[in-house]
Amino acid sequence: MLRRLGFPDASAHLALVTGIGIDALGSGVFMPVSILFFLRTTDVPMADVGLALGVAGAIAIPFILVSGDLVDRFGARTVLLASNLIQAVGYGAYVLAQSAVAIALVGAVAAIGQSAFWSSYSPMVAAATDEGEREVWFGFLGALRNIGFALGGVVASAVLQIGTAGAFRALVLANAASYVLAFLVLLRVRAGHRIIADAPVGDAAADGAAGAVAASDRLAGSWGAVVRDRPYLVLIVTNCAYALCTISLIVAMPVYAVTTLGLAGWVSGALLTVNTVLVGFGQGLIVRAMDGHRRFRVIALGQGLYAVGFAALAACGWLSLHAATAGIFLAVAIYTLGEVLGGPPLSTVAVEAAPEALRGRCLAAYQLSWNAANIAAPVLLLGLLAHDRFSVWIVMVAVAGAGAALIAALGARMPAAAVRVTSAPSA
Repeated sequence: MLRRLGFPDASAHLALVTGIGIDALGSGVFMPVSILFFLRTTDVPMADVGLALGVAGAIAIPFILVSGDLVDRFGARTVLLASNLIQAVGYGAYVLAQSAVAIALVGAVAAIGQSAFWSSYSPMVAAATDEGEREVWFGFLGALRNIGFALGGVVASAVLQIGTAGAFRALVLANAASYVLAFLVLLRVRAGHRIIADAPVGDAAADGAAGAVAASDRLAGSWGAVVRDRPYLVLIVTNCAYALCTISLIVAMPVYAVTTLGLAGWVSGALLTVNTVLVGFGQGLIVRAMDGHRRFRVIALGQGLYAVGFAALAACGWLSLHAATAGIFLAVAIYTLGEVLGGPPLSTVAVEAAPEALRGRCLAAYQLSWNAANIAAPVLLLGLLAHDRFSVWIVMVAVAGAGAALIAALGARMPAAAVRVTSAPSA
């Protein structure tokens, strides 16, 4: 079945795949209500909730760089395990937050855990796979996460229909418990060299792998070497646009549907469910369709479809209630096609453009783009939604267009971005 969907044989990494799936299921329960939770269980205004979560993301930024160092020193598995425990504590404390300051504090703990997870996730996938199969593996694990999100979204829809503060708190605690369970499963991941990127920094093999870093550069293994890699910095900025577009599904679309357009409460969870089902069952087939195409062109096309999806969301603001309900699902379907086109090749470029000895640091720097988006999204998107129903989507169309232009320019400067996609699943 997996092969027919374009995915690899996951039996060799069963504990890793299971742990990622559990993590995704718990997150899927929480994501559709991540903003609505505080709006329903506290008296904090929407704009203040957005500002508090933006501050939480800012607090977490220095820990991204620390995570990159830890991955290079101690391996991706160790950092991944720690990230699950941190997130369990952070999300468990959500039920205690009743003020903007408290929301910022518990949000910061959760954001630190998320930063550690994403700083270690890509290095672990890279260590477990070979060049030429990474789009397939990133696509498979991304699809797995989305299936977990979809199943969780069904539960979240039921909670939104119930609508009580107690139901919201039970849902958040279930998310916290899922991180504990994921931690226990991931303990079984073998600590072999293909799972943990533990090559010593600065030895001859690592220096040879650096490629773009000059042989005379004595800062190999330091942040200086990463900062001087200008094409990689452009890639990070490019991913800021992709990340902000992706996060808008969680931050802006549920609030837009329920609060701004006045659609039924079940629509919020159903939108995420539709997105995750389409990604879960379509990602492998889309990666297979990418075969032979330049990575940067596929990513640019994905950004273009993001822009079309955002324009369709804006159009829903002019429709009647029933038409808007149908229209918002069509807009999310277009948006989802942009997501599945852009995600795997962007992740693969980020991994393969990073020297092996610096992979933890490079991917931690790459993770900064996601954290920047996490900071900007609540403040920018909720602020625009509080102002009117259209400006947020006009801004997002511009962001998606900028992302397409940046990746097109990068295609001529970064070899990894110009490589043709290979979609053959690994054995």
